[in-house]
Amino acid sequence: MATAAATVAFLLEQTAEAGLSARPMFGEYGLYAAGKFVGVVCDDRLFLKPTEAGRALAPAAPLAPPYPGAKPHLQLDADLWDDAEALVALVRATAEALPAPRPKRKT
Repeated sequence: MATAAATVAFLLEQTAEAGLSARPMFGEYGLYAAGKFVGVVCDDRLFLKPTEAGRALAPAAPLAPPYPGAKPHLQLDADLWDDAEALVALVRATAEALPAPRPKRKT
């Protein structure tokens, strides 16, 4: 089951203050903040990369793989999606805790 465009649009609206953006990936969506890959939306579920800062802000969020074979991510319940302030703080904290992306090599 692919993610509905309306789900991603809602999440982007809720996190506009954090500068979250989404890119289509294999029928799902990759999420980026501050130039960093911070998570995915798969099957209409939101997953953020696990960081200590993220766990501190969402201690009840379970770790689960967003798709078979993936590393576990923080799975954020839809209840949290309505709290834009908390969601923005979580996205920002996650982005700040992740390393900068490696520069792409020229081929």
